[in-house]
Amino acid sequence: MFEWLSENWWALWLTVFLAFAVIEMITLDLFFIMLGGGTLAALIADFAGADLWLQIVVFCVVSLLMIAFVRPVALTHLKKGPSEQRTNVDRLIGEQALVMEAVSSTGGLVKIGGDVWSARSAAGVLAAGQKVVVSAIDGATAVVSAQPETANPS
Repeated sequence: MFEWLSENWWALWLTVFLAFAVIEMITLDLFFIMLGGGTLAALIADFAGADLWLQIVVFCVVSLLMIAFVRPVALTHLKKGPSEQRTNVDRLIGEQALVMEAVSSTGGLVKIGGDVWSARSAAGVLAAGQKVVVSAIDGATAVVSAQPETANPS
C-alpha cells in the first residue's frame, strides 16, 4: 500500500482536500477551505510532476497566502450587507426591547420580541417598564441603552 501511495500522492491530496471541505462545512469559519485551496494546488503540482517536497512547499505557500489575503476579504463580504440580510443575534441589534427587571451595568432582564434576555446597560440604570434599544449582543447578554426621545411636532 505504501508503495502505491508513494507513486500516487494525488490520492492523499484529494483525501486531505475532502477532509478539509467536510471540516469547513461543520465550522463555517473559512479557514479550512483555505487549506483546501492549498491541497488543490499541491494536487495540481503532483499532476505536473513535482516532487513530494515541492508539493508540500506549494501546499504551505498557497495555504498561507489564502489565509492571509483571501480569507479577510471573503469574511468582509460575508458580513457586509443590508440589515434585512443579518442573521441570528446580529438581527437583534437596533431592535426595541422592554426592561423586565431593572438593568444596570452589571445585569438585568429585557424582553426582545418574545424572548427574555439577560442584559446590561451601556450607561446608567434603566427602570423596569422602560423601552430601550439593543446596541450590541455580548455572548448571551444584550447590551441596551435608553431609547432616544422622539420630538412630537405641534
